[in-house]
Amino acid sequence: MKRIDAMLDRHILRGDLLDFTEDPGFLSPQDAPGVRYRPDHLVLISQGRIEAVQPAKQTLPDGWASVPVSDHRGQLILPGFIDTHVHCPQLDVIASFGTELLDWLNTYTFPAERRYVDPVVSYDGARRFLHALWAHGTTSAVVFPTVHKVSAEALFDTASQAQMRLITGKVLMDRHAPDGLRDDVEQAEKDCVDLIDRWHGRQRQSFAVTVRFAPTSTPDQLRMAGRLCQSYAGTYMQTHVAENRAEVRWVAELFPSARSYLDVYDRDGLIGPRAVLAHGIWLDERDRAVLQAHGAQIAHSPSSNLFLGSGLFDWATAQREGVRVSLASDVGGGTSLSMLRNMGDAYKIQAMQGTRLTAWKALYTATLGAAHNLGLADEMGRIEAGCMADLAVWRWAVGEVASHRDQLAQRSLHERVFAWMTLGDERNLVSTWVAGRPVFQAPQIEVPAP
Repeated sequence: MKRIDAMLDRHILRGDLLDFTEDPGFLSPQDAPGVRYRPDHLVLISQGRIEAVQPAKQTLPDGWASVPVSDHRGQLILPGFIDTHVHCPQLDVIASFGTELLDWLNTYTFPAERRYVDPVVSYDGARRFLHALWAHGTTSAVVFPTVHKVSAEALFDTASQAQMRLITGKVLMDRHAPDGLRDDVEQAEKDCVDLIDRWHGRQRQSFAVTVRFAPTSTPDQLRMAGRLCQSYAGTYMQTHVAENRAEVRWVAELFPSARSYLDVYDRDGLIGPRAVLAHGIWLDERDRAVLQAHGAQIAHSPSSNLFLGSGLFDWATAQREGVRVSLASDVGGGTSLSMLRNMGDAYKIQAMQGTRLTAWKALYTATLGAAHNLGLADEMGRIEAGCMADLAVWRWAVGEVASHRDQLAQRSLHERVFAWMTLGDERNLVSTWVAGRPVFQAPQIEVPAP
């Protein structure tokens, strides 16, 4: 029986492989290291992992000749994208006309999140959210649920059934939030410990101590969050920092003894190598030095920053000063779960500051770079033997304009990939694979002849 099960859990993907072996940096496309392009190769998948990668013309290993092949010749196969900051319940409020961050939270986000006290709403929302990620080529994410324990439980439960790597945890909020969205320090700690005991490190699930942002936690709750981070090895911490100037001013009023917004977290032991801080637009040099010293990362959320008018993140300066940076959609402040669309917005934000973001740097950051920052590079982010088979298959172009541009952009690999990244979105996605199994399959479309 074991032999039959193993055969059923084998598959081969054929196509043009693109991944990375190191950070290409902000170098020119021609000088960037770490780009690995392997046209017409096979990815041999067994028991959820990549067993081997080889040229299609090479003879298959013993026992693989009868294994099913998904033939995607002429299409791209990439590691699945890793979204390092996204809100599950905010699919309900994506694309809401609004003002700046604080008003937007009170008008749209908090009312939507209150509904997640209902287990039916939480489980339905988790299912919809994870399916939406897969339909955009994202195979792993660092996720905000709501203050309700069941909202985190639903995400862990649903993701584990697909063996999807997910990082999440019950949101901590005990002040400056409406009725139905506040917890208390003692019960919140019990809920977090229970979730850690039952989910952390099991079935590819990881717990994140999840502080909404400094204004919605009392000093007592922040100290409790710091104790959790220090007491439970391997847990993550996620929060927001320095997203909006009005928010920064509010934090200064609430925490007058703190040197800065970031210091509110740092002094309570929340900043470490597994800390994921969304935005970080309005940090200063000393803040960046703290992030660098602790190995923490900024989850750059370009679409959200533009949509809410929060500001322009200076990625090049952060990199120069040794701060780790990953890419995030931040839905629902962000307007799309598509990491390709967010890469396009990231390019525009950097261009406005005199920096040109290459396709290599953008794609690395959303795959192997994010995996490195999360301490998971041995598991995902590459197309290599031993890694989990978290993969996405992409069409080069969809539609007459993109197809025409693709034909003209083949003077260099970067030119072609950059056009795909800039013009592409979820319509280009063919299929998504999590732990070696297809979780999304796009309908067939007609591709115009050149």
